[in-house]
Amino acid sequence: MADTQRSLRDKLLDVITIGRASVDLYGQQIGTRLEDIGSFAKSVGGCPTNIAVGTARLGLKSALITRVGNEQMGRFIREQLGREGVETSGIATDPHRLTALVLLSVEAEGVSPMIFYRTDCADMALSEDDIDEALIASSRAVVVTGTHFSRPNSEAAQKKAIRLATAAGARVAFDIDYRPNLWGLAGHDAGFERYVASDIVSQKYKSVLPDCDLIVGTEEEVLIASGESDLLSALRTIRSLSPATIVLKRGPMGCIVYDSAIPDNLEDGIVGKGFPIEVYNVLGAGDAFMSGWLRGWLRGEPHATSATWANACGAFAVSRLLCAPEYPSWTELNHFLEKGSPERALRKDPELSHVHWATNRRQQIPSLMALAIDHRSQLEELAKGDAQVLARIPAFKALAVRAATQIANGRPGFGMLLDDKYGRDALFAAGAEKDFWIARPIELPGSRPLQFEFSQDLGSRIIDWPVDHCIKVLCFYRPDDDAELKRVQIEKLRAAYDAARKIGRDILIEIIAGKHGDLSDNTVSRALSEIYDAGIKPDWWKLEAQPSEAAWREIDGVIETRDPFCRGVVLLGLDAPHEVLEAGFAKARSARTVRGFAVGRTIFADAARKWLAGEISDQDAIADMARRFGALVQVWETLGKSTAA
Repeated sequence: MADTQRSLRDKLLDVITIGRASVDLYGQQIGTRLEDIGSFAKSVGGCPTNIAVGTARLGLKSALITRVGNEQMGRFIREQLGREGVETSGIATDPHRLTALVLLSVEAEGVSPMIFYRTDCADMALSEDDIDEALIASSRAVVVTGTHFSRPNSEAAQKKAIRLATAAGARVAFDIDYRPNLWGLAGHDAGFERYVASDIVSQKYKSVLPDCDLIVGTEEEVLIASGESDLLSALRTIRSLSPATIVLKRGPMGCIVYDSAIPDNLEDGIVGKGFPIEVYNVLGAGDAFMSGWLRGWLRGEPHATSATWANACGAFAVSRLLCAPEYPSWTELNHFLEKGSPERALRKDPELSHVHWATNRRQQIPSLMALAIDHRSQLEELAKGDAQVLARIPAFKALAVRAATQIANGRPGFGMLLDDKYGRDALFAAGAEKDFWIARPIELPGSRPLQFEFSQDLGSRIIDWPVDHCIKVLCFYRPDDDAELKRVQIEKLRAAYDAARKIGRDILIEIIAGKHGDLSDNTVSRALSEIYDAGIKPDWWKLEAQPSEAAWREIDGVIETRDPFCRGVVLLGLDAPHEVLEAGFAKARSARTVRGFAVGRTIFADAARKWLAGEISDQDAIADMARRFGALVQVWETLGKSTAA
């Protein structure tokens, strides 16, 4: 037994899930028919795909075995799972079939119509050839799912995985995941239907039960898996076929676990702690539940603990709109278990929502070196009202992209600040670069108090931005400003922050305090404290060089105390000469929260003046900006090495 336990601990993966992989298109309007939905949010979906994401977020090493189409939706699933930390080597690309799609909406509490677009879809073509023995052998457990027993080829694939897992000493878990629609037992418009009796389905499921170590299902799923018509008989039939741990999901009532004989009183099983929360959307809750259960079960926790974690994960899912994107991280789950929430609707809890956002970000950016050319008014000044020169500004910004990408050379941690007014061509060019960070300004240049450019309605403006573009807002803010001025400034920053969170974008807040007064060692740290006091927690801060290392220590203290999830600080340049920036970089390198820089005019100003005047060529402008940007990159990286030493 000890040798078996040791071999399980030594496995590379904790769990492999097998089966459905789709793209979910969730209606964004709540409380209306699917017929009347006007816009959709996209996410990965399908029971095993959701579980792979959910377990990865909880710290397990998960993998998925499925098929996707050789098209954009298939690549989206593969890329998103990669971002979530899910092993994707078991995902085959089917050259002949499309990735499955599902359309869903929230019509009323507990009512979520859905349409499955799965005719001859890629994941249902899974075959025995897709089951790699070495991959199965590398895992402590496999999860097989109900829908993939509905066709001979996918059934054979899952049964092969069961045989290989058993031979390798791994556990086998069965998520019953019964969808009558996917067995051809309900119409296309009945995707939400939960139960249709079927002897064929029951016989298929009963053939799997003896090979399982864990069986998880709702009351309806337990009935179909057993072929019985009442719950007690159903559980006893399953027990007669399998010694597995049985987990009965009961929705808002939590779950009950049966690890031995089924008692006469079903409540006498092991009951996990439940969580009374508002039910917003029931779809995907079972997959979140399974993720929490697996975290405990595979780590050897008592069943009561595993059940509590499972119930809590399910609570997160039903209180939010989407499936996998709404599942908690391990940090988030522990935060909830330790502190609870004052809200029955967990999505309305600002502290919990912040932990969710910050611990499930699309990508990690430990360092950042950016060329900032989101400037509008400064370039307009160079043009001096000449319409022909103004018309050339967009082309110059595109040249700046070429300079920045030349220095980045495909490496992560590089990016640009680009604007909507003159930067359209540059944004397209920068967007073609993989892993290239992009931030876009929303402030009216020079405004104090802060005003937004173009429109004060940010939501309608940024909804069409790419999901990985960061909102940047510059605010001239000092803690000793007039109280009314600060109130207006905070109000605008709050509007920008709320829009960022509602639409799902990072936000960078740039604070310049030195333009309207001297900087002391606590000027900026006090400003940041006041912004945090307003409940604003930006992903990034962009700050000017500080007068001393003591000032940076003050800033470190504020950020680390008020928001330990903050991505960090990037330094701005304020058109300072290279040698002045170098001195500022040296002081900033002592700070724990400074991650890099986003500098503009020091890099592009001379080239812009000459190029707009027709004095240098495109290549000369690119070379000049690349040289200056590269020099700052070298300074920053060299300082980092010396600090580390």
